[in-house]
Amino acid sequence: QVQLVESGGGLVQPGGSLRLSCAASGTIFRINTMGWYRQAPGKQRESVARISNLGITGYAASVKGRFTISRDYAKNTVYLQMNSLKPEDTAVYYCNLIQSGPDYWGQGTQVTVSS
Repeated sequence: QVQLVESGGGLVQPGGSLRLSCAASGTIFRINTMGWYRQAPGKQRESVARISNLGITGYAASVKGRFTISRDYAKNTVYLQMNSLKPEDTAVYYCNLIQSGPDYWGQGTQVTVSS
């Protein structure tokens, strides 16, 4: 069993920055991918960024160049640095862990970009 706990969401003005954190605990295998998804009201959940255990990253086109995903392997924590935030980035952001077995999800953290 795996638990994912997100933090770092909040209200920020357009052009501002936020850093999300997701701490994983439990049975975590060496080979895995951690990532961030988001879901805006009335829209489907979409992938934002992901990072493998080898440090290979991938980004959605809408955030490339503005968001950076990283991980601390010793702490089993993944981060999402979000810069140049736009109102369309407003959503609930979810942490995700993919490894052998079921996918795991965090409870979500709200990010609101508004003036």
